[in-house]
Amino acid sequence: MATETVAKPRTSLRVGVQKFGTFLSGMIMPNIGAFIAWGLITALFIEKGWIPVPELGGFGANAEGAPNVGLVGPMIKYLLPLLIAYTGGRMVYDVRGGVVGAIGTMGVIVGAGIPMFIGAMIMGPLGGWTMKKIDLLWEGKIRPGFEMLVNNFSAGIWGALLAMLGFYGISPLVQAFSTGAGNVVQFLVNNGLLPLTSIFIEPAKVLFLNNAINHGVLTPLGIQQSLDQGKSILFLLEANPGPGLGILLAYMFFGKGLAKGSASGAAIIHFLGGIHEIYFPYVLMRPLLILAAIAGGMTGIATLAVTGSGLVAPAAPGSIIAVLAQTSRDSYVGVVLAVVLATTVSFLVASVILKTTKHSDEVDLTDATSKMEVMKGKKSSVSSVLTGAGAGRGVGTAVLAGPIRNIVFACDAGMGSSAMGASVLRNKIKAAGFPDVKVTNAAIANLSDTYDVVITHQDLTERARPVTSSAAHFSVDNFMNSPRYDEIVELVKGHNTEGAPDAGAAAGHGAHVAAAPVDAAPSAGGGTQAAEAAETAAPSGILVADSVILNGTATTRDAAIDEAGRLLLARGAVDEGYITAMHEREESVSTYMGSYLAIPHGTNAAKDHILKSAVSVIRYPEGIDWNGKQVKFVVGVAGINNEHLHILSSIAKVFTNKAQVAELEAATSVDEVLALFGKVNA
Repeated sequence: MATETVAKPRTSLRVGVQKFGTFLSGMIMPNIGAFIAWGLITALFIEKGWIPVPELGGFGANAEGAPNVGLVGPMIKYLLPLLIAYTGGRMVYDVRGGVVGAIGTMGVIVGAGIPMFIGAMIMGPLGGWTMKKIDLLWEGKIRPGFEMLVNNFSAGIWGALLAMLGFYGISPLVQAFSTGAGNVVQFLVNNGLLPLTSIFIEPAKVLFLNNAINHGVLTPLGIQQSLDQGKSILFLLEANPGPGLGILLAYMFFGKGLAKGSASGAAIIHFLGGIHEIYFPYVLMRPLLILAAIAGGMTGIATLAVTGSGLVAPAAPGSIIAVLAQTSRDSYVGVVLAVVLATTVSFLVASVILKTTKHSDEVDLTDATSKMEVMKGKKSSVSSVLTGAGAGRGVGTAVLAGPIRNIVFACDAGMGSSAMGASVLRNKIKAAGFPDVKVTNAAIANLSDTYDVVITHQDLTERARPVTSSAAHFSVDNFMNSPRYDEIVELVKGHNTEGAPDAGAAAGHGAHVAAAPVDAAPSAGGGTQAAEAAETAAPSGILVADSVILNGTATTRDAAIDEAGRLLLARGAVDEGYITAMHEREESVSTYMGSYLAIPHGTNAAKDHILKSAVSVIRYPEGIDWNGKQVKFVVGVAGINNEHLHILSSIAKVFTNKAQVAELEAATSVDEVLALFGKVNA
């Protein structure tokens, strides 16, 4: 999950609810595709669906007279709760926690006889947490060779006990809660009070408390109601895009400056993309606009109640496309009317507020966006649309709220290109006077949304952006002396210099953010804070005289990769499979670094072919054509953990210094090469 960049340590009730809501959302959101699949099957194939099919919809009987089971019932009763439980357990204790959590949830499902989403949200994390605690009891005490036996049986035994606990203990409690909550909702519906929920829901959305309400209560209750009645109004209490659209339309007509200019783009993202948070800053600029959101929300809910309309499954994200896709067959008129009327009422109220109150929208939109990110507890992936940040960079650059604390270089394997680039930029940032900024390297497969800045080769940027959406992204094609490094240094100066915007606001949490990369799992060669420590460690024979050739015999790129790989193979550092992986890596992304240097290495999947860390260096005085670039030095890399980073750091420092590159070209002995790399870090 994304690193929190907040103004100061916060322990308020709101923050606690935010974190709880985020956790609930983390269990539901990855499985939204399954909810959509169930909703589509339900809308199409049940008895009242668009294309009734008894075998799929679960109605009628087959030729033998047995009732049709169908897909609808089993999916909602077993598949969806088990997916939620597995996801929740995995969030706590990886796959092992997910499996145990799913086992325990099966007891709740069978014991209750109704869709057990709330039970799954309890048993999944509970199974993961308890399994984690149990494993700690004998951590490091299992005799070699018995690990699999102990691990499998402990998970099986504890999972079975949790299933019985769920059947006899948790199931009755959750069923009682579901029944009680359902009765409360029905009371509100019967007495025409359901629209009043907007008084709480709309402000909660702006305060980022909606996940706790929507995914913790409304979705489970809505699923139960949909199963009983074929649809539920509860799915649209929070997801209706009308209230937010009305506010953005009002800004388009009556706003000023930056707010007016950005409102149209925000409206498209909100209404079609379903990202509701993009209108929150507009409300924060004029707090009175929350009245417009409430009025629109109440109008939409009232319309749904009067027309008896609803959705068959959750609409996530809250896009009009998702809403219409999940609308019940008999509810299209009511749902469309609810969105239109909610938009109209919200627009009218917001227009009056904008016309009758004086405020400088142009000045405050950026401040309101930053305030939204502080309230949210992390950077927003869409706020750049509001502030215009990142224009001209060529990549999707997020707004950086607060100082930059952690930068990551990412490549396919995380051992060669990224390590070299990280070393070069780390030296530049230290020279600029910011030694506390952590510059690490990692494989793209091991990235998480915990970084402020992400740097990748231009061919890998699209792979890195989805998993690091909160970060500023920079694409480079030259790892040794890319001009983008100077841009990044200036970015650090702008955010980390005392008195810079937001720098002071984030001062209280620097240690927390800086520590974030420690949690990232290292790839075959890097990706954590250990990278810096490795630079000061002894080479430990990773680069030896036998692995240095002053006059290589290869004349092509592929032959040079083979020559560098054979040196690693001769050292006993890799097997034959690693050389094949070096070629695969080169075909996907070039390992050309700039300054006549290429560093071929294997893919991330090839780490099992590495037996020990080693580096080979080959000089080609006449040069080799490397995808249109001239290469005179080929450095083969195979690294376990971070053992090779010392050598790579030395090589990086040499090749960013033109005088030292000249010395390397003029070297007449292997000892001169080894001495040159050794002197750099002496």
